[in-house]
Amino acid sequence: MNTRSYTFRDAELQSKPLRLINHVGQALSHFGLKFPKISEQSIVDQAVARAKCSDFGSDSYREPLGQYLSSITNEAELNTFGRIVSKGMLVNALANRLKLIDWHKKNPNAKKETIKQPWIILGLPRTGTSLLSILLGLSPMARPLQHWEAANPMPPADLARAGEDPRITECAKDIDALLNINPPLGAMHPFGATIAEECTAVFMYDLRTVGMETVGFAPSYGQWLSNADMTSAYDLHKLTLQALQSTQPTDQWVLKSPNHLWCLDELLAAYPDARIIWTHRNPSTVIPSIASLTNALQWPGTTRRDPKPAAEDWKLKMSNAIDKGVTFDDKQKSNWCYHLRYDDLIANPISAVDNIYRHFGVELGELQQQRIKKWVEHRPQNTFGRHHYSAEDFGWTSEQLGEEFEVYSRRYC
Repeated sequence: MNTRSYTFRDAELQSKPLRLINHVGQALSHFGLKFPKISEQSIVDQAVARAKCSDFGSDSYREPLGQYLSSITNEAELNTFGRIVSKGMLVNALANRLKLIDWHKKNPNAKKETIKQPWIILGLPRTGTSLLSILLGLSPMARPLQHWEAANPMPPADLARAGEDPRITECAKDIDALLNINPPLGAMHPFGATIAEECTAVFMYDLRTVGMETVGFAPSYGQWLSNADMTSAYDLHKLTLQALQSTQPTDQWVLKSPNHLWCLDELLAAYPDARIIWTHRNPSTVIPSIASLTNALQWPGTTRRDPKPAAEDWKLKMSNAIDKGVTFDDKQKSNWCYHLRYDDLIANPISAVDNIYRHFGVELGELQQQRIKKWVEHRPQNTFGRHHYSAEDFGWTSEQLGEEFEVYSRRYC
């Protein structure tokens, strides 16, 4: 077990070749040259070239692409490495979209697949959503969306060869490269090619996701996103699950993302029989953790060294998510979802899963109990180091955050 403590400041770019790239990029900028070129057309052209097809299905990606590029251009203070990463993210997302649309055109029967009663976990980041998705996915009847599948889903792997798909190795190498560049991330968030992935990775195909805001500081894009219609993103989300399910029959999907909290109406329109679990943790702990993780993700790609702007932006984002979620909760029947306290999940994972199952009329089998117990034994907290953060890092105090989010904490935590 790694006993080292990491903070977001440890995310400083250490790679000599990448630092050299930044120096060269900075020199070129003095002559008015920005590398690489980031424009809507260059991104679309590269995505089409990579996917080898050109039908996007609709132009729903156009507005968020324009919003995001304007935001990172004016707000993110990207260095050359950050520009490379941001452009690569956008090109890859649109290439995945193109390949998804193209695959469905060639396999029209896949749209007949029914995504039945999916488990959908939502809540603020850092509230146990990742852990819970892994534990629910340990059921022999369940299947989480895996990291490698979301990163490169088409064509969907068939059941006979899914376990040895070369994309798993490719994804694992990409993750290793990321953690070599930015070691603190391993202590801050679980990574793995076959680990449960967030739905934000699929929403990326429509460029409508808070995940894009972790790569670069983009508050104006975030403001636009908070009121954007997510229907088209959920359409692509469902197409992805239908494609994956068509080659690997699936009884229960296990899905999770904080992103769902902003758009519960669109979520339930897409999956009206979803079994929803909302995780809760005291925001006075959650908000500094989110601020630290966000800064760690952005740190290597920006020249900005003040952590407060990103921290304040995400605090506002979390407040908005809470307001939207609570407003929705107030209008629903009491059993529309299961509210799970983070402390209860950590204290007794088996009991937490059992209570969730009971709420939805499902029995927790002995095999899954044994699998949960073994997983917890084999993957304890702090396996890859400790994530150290404090409210004071971002100009706050725990008391201030406690007062700001007191109503939510008293009701749910």
